[in-house]
Amino acid sequence: MKGRRDKILDVAVALAEEGGFDNVRQRDVAAGAGVALGTLYKSFRSKEHILTAALEREAEMLERRMEMNPAPGDDAIERVTAFFSIVTRGLCKKPKYARAVLRAMASGEPEVAGRVAAYQERITGLIIAAIRGVGRLGYADAKVVPTSSKEALMASALQQFWFASLVGWSAGLVSVNGVVDQVRQIALVLDRGIADDAQEKSRRVASRSPASRTGGSRSPTRPT
Repeated sequence: MKGRRDKILDVAVALAEEGGFDNVRQRDVAAGAGVALGTLYKSFRSKEHILTAALEREAEMLERRMEMNPAPGDDAIERVTAFFSIVTRGLCKKPKYARAVLRAMASGEPEVAGRVAAYQERITGLIIAAIRGVGRLGYADAKVVPTSSKEALMASALQQFWFASLVGWSAGLVSVNGVVDQVRQIALVLDRGIADDAQEKSRRVASRSPASRTGGSRSPTRPT
């Protein structure tokens, strides 16, 4: 049996998919969920708060799904592309709700910012998991193999680019397939352009070596 919170979120999602952002009115959400309006306000102070909470719940469900069925692919780029295909299609299968969520995320309300941050943190973990070829990056995994600077930068950049592409989709400028393809293209660029920690450390060590400062390892010329 679903709890009160899940009922509230279910009603909000349904209202958003029926009529978009403006159709999510708190009195209608409360009535549909069978709770008093005052009770709703105690948990959710705005429609933006409700919608971003629904999005965070979807991220939780996505984590469980990916843990059971990791993103497929023979390399990091294929797996990241597969992951973004899954999450993009999952969100955009309810287009009016997706557009409402994007609008809510960009609202800048203080209580919304926390929800957006929590959602982004979950998606970041899932992107890094896809890079590594696992379904979900658990606490123990992250402790044994800490996130590298390359993984962190790729995950952050890909997520920001994905959001920008979704805004383009919302405006009718790009298709769902286009969003996924754009993310794949930027993943390729990032993968080639960001040095791994080990490579970067080796480069820095080499740049500080005496040979590099003298222009190479040639033997000094003896005076004749």
